[in-house]
Amino acid sequence: MENTILRIEHLTKTYGKTKKAVDDLSIEVCAGDIYGFIGQNGAGKTTTLRSVAGILPFDSGEIYIVGKSVRDEPVSCKAMTAYIPDNPDLYDYLTGIQYLNFIGDVFGVADSVRRERIEKYAQMFRMQGDLGSLIGAYSHGMKQKLAVTGALLHEPKLMLLDEPFVGLDPEAAFKLKQVFREMCDAGSAIFFPTHVLDVAEKLCNKIAIIKGGKLIAHGDIAAVRGDESLENVFMEVLENREK
Repeated sequence: MENTILRIEHLTKTYGKTKKAVDDLSIEVCAGDIYGFIGQNGAGKTTTLRSVAGILPFDSGEIYIVGKSVRDEPVSCKAMTAYIPDNPDLYDYLTGIQYLNFIGDVFGVADSVRRERIEKYAQMFRMQGDLGSLIGAYSHGMKQKLAVTGALLHEPKLMLLDEPFVGLDPEAAFKLKQVFREMCDAGSAIFFPTHVLDVAEKLCNKIAIIKGGKLIAHGDIAAVRGDESLENVFMEVLENREK
């Protein structure tokens, strides 16, 4: 039986008086899902993600993470969630290991468990020799790897990532995909916006397509795609909506 990790019900977010960034959006993400959220720039993907992460208030609707309301129980929801924006804004004057220990403290990860997980992901992303350096000296890709490592320390039930592979080298991107699959096999879920259709097609088992803040297609990727490529389906859906 599927367990719902993330449920978005009739989410609406308006900027100013008239600009609906997200318009009556409903999505369900279950344990084991790698769920791609696809749309053009400005379609409402990042607004949705920030609302789910609890860092952006929304006008109406509800968001639940493992049955808890993001609006009413924000701390409980954040404890089960990891969020990585497309351009991680980390603490430049901390070293990598200081940052990871800070994240471990925030989420109450025991020292022994923390050390084991830091070692695991530092080796995986080839960061062992860099954790003693200041984050301000890191490249974008190194910051991305550090942010991912921090996000994995508390084994979140829901991982939220905005364009997670931007800035990663091919080896790191490959290993991150492996981590995603391991997390989902263990009962977690991944929800990530992207406009890179090849990534969604190869990695995700479910997708949703959003345009102008409205959900226009969603479900198992095989059912949404049919016999066509995801790129063709995406373009057809957009063109049909514009007619």
